[in-house]
Parts: sequence; C-alpha cells; structure tokens
Amino acid sequence: MGALKKQGLQTVVFSKPPVIVASACMAGPKEAEGPLKKTFDKTLEDMYYGEKTWEKAEQKIFQETLELAINKASLTSDKIDYLLAGDLSNQIIATNFTARNLGIPFLGLYGACSTLYESLILGSMLIDGGYARYVLVGASSHYATAERQFRFPIEQGVQRAMSAQWTVTGAGAIVLAAQGEGPRITHATVGRVIDFGEGDASDMGAAMAPAAADTLLRHLSDTGRTTADYSLIASGDLGKYGRELVVRLAEEQAVKLSDTYVDCGVLVFDESQDTHAGGSGCACSAVVTCGYILNGMKEGWIKTFLGIGTGALLSPCSCQQGETIPGIAHAVALEN
Repeated sequence: MGALKKQGLQTVVFSKPPVIVASACMAGPKEAEGPLKKTFDKTLEDMYYGEKTWEKAEQKIFQETLELAINKASLTSDKIDYLLAGDLSNQIIATNFTARNLGIPFLGLYGACSTLYESLILGSMLIDGGYARYVLVGASSHYATAERQFRFPIEQGVQRAMSAQWTVTGAGAIVLAAQGEGPRITHATVGRVIDFGEGDASDMGAAMAPAAADTLLRHLSDTGRTTADYSLIASGDLGKYGRELVVRLAEEQAVKLSDTYVDCGVLVFDESQDTHAGGSGCACSAVVTCGYILNGMKEGWIKTFLGIGTGALLSPCSCQQGETIPGIAHAVALEN
C-alpha cells in the first residue's frame, strides 16, 4: 500500500457561496426496496421504464429527473445558463442525448462515480465567478448498462465476488443559483488521482478509498476544520469495505472518523438485498445526496455536510490490458 502525501492548499472557499435551490432524484426498483425509498421523488417498477433498451431507459430517467429539478426550482429550461452532467456509458450517451432534448448550453463531464460532485464544484465556480445565475447539474447510472459495459452481460449469470458492488439505477439533479433559499456550497476540494496499485475491478472500494482519504485529509488541513465541524460526512460509493479502508487510512494520519462518517453505497441498500459490498455508480451518491442528505438539511438535522464523491477511473480496455485502477475524489461542503 502506498502513502498519502501532503501538498499545498487546494480547497476553494467561495466568496459568494452558491445556493442549492432545488434537487430531484429518481431510483430503480431494487433501490425502492431499500431503506431510502421515501427520500426518492419517483421510483421505477421495472428496469426498462417503457423503453426497448436499458440505455434508452437511463436517458429517459435522467431527462425526467433534470426536468423535475427545474420545475421544483420554479424555473424553465431557458432560464438555466448551463447544464453540467455525466454518466457511466461510453461517450456519456445518456447525458448527451438528454442535453440534445433540453437545449441548455452543455458541458459534458466524466468523473466516473464522482461526476455529481465534480459538476457541483464546476457549477459553483461558474456562479461564484459571476458567469451564471442558474446552473443545472446531475448524474445518472443504470445497473444493466454498467454491467454490460464494465463487467459481464447480466444474462450470463456470472457469480459476483463478495467485494463487488451493485450499480445504482437512477439519477440525481440539483439547481444551483446565485441567490435564493437553501443550503450553500461554501468550500470545494478538488481531488487528485491516486493509485495504490489495486487492479481488481470487483473491488472498486479498495481502488477508490485512498483518493477519498487523501481528499478528506487535504480538506481538513486546508480549512483548519475537524471532522467534528460536520454533522455528517459521506463518501460516494466505496461500499462497506472501502469505507473501512478510509477509516484506517485516516487514523494513520491521526484523524479519527466517528459514526458521523457514512458511505452512500452503504446507505442505499440493506444487508437483506444481497448487494454484497453495497451500492456504486454515478447515481449512488446522486440519489442519496439529492434525496436523503438534502432532505436532512431541509429538516434541520444536518446543519453542515461534507460530501466526497468518489470515482474509479478505469475502462474495459484498461482492465483487459492489465492496468491498475486510479481513483479520484472531490469534496464539497454544504452549510445551512
């Protein structure tokens, strides 16, 4: 295992903190059986959602989620200055086709499962810099499309390793504004690509955990904060084994993580659903953040929140060529 190295300040402190004025999320049928069902705006009865292919279903889910967020903000698409979004499909087709239909000026992003948090950071920079009044951000994934692309077609019935995670079907969207009511994005720590040599595509948590720990530690060092300054800290989709690794890596640097540190991949499913290590995918942190977490901030039991979106920067080609799996993690701090 490698060692985490400290560098200079890399956390942005927004002078005019952008406001989250609306959020929306949709989730698939398996997610609807999990503990967070009541936090989703809409759940699906089947994986096809009335379409002929899973890819078309994901695009439909994503578009409806983005439109719902716009409506909840009492806006129309022509009032949105920019759309920043992405997904896991090759060439982010779910997002590209959605952007084609919405007609909003568009910047497509790929940060793997960290995409929502990457889009939050860039959207906040646009607003804080005075380049936009409203920015729409989002991310989506689909269990069947991800399995077909990154692992094996689900028709093959390949046995999954216990360290494997279940790609969340769904989408999340957030409307950022220069002014308004809602949680404010006060800080952002842009991640570095960290690779400790993990090469097992069935153990994404281990591949991404070092990046999550690195970003967390740099965020605390840059801001002078401690974990006690946050009501809740959540990583994106490390699953239960990746979460345990982050706790160990943080303790090596004398930072103790308490029960206020959770992982979205652990929250979205429960043990009875047989997802092994938990949830993953772009939609994992997206549906948990846009539902459970932002609802908690609205209800007041979450005052301050640090979200750390995590992503495994691999491709089917890199895996077949024996490459290791680099990880990335981006952190965003929210305050009521």
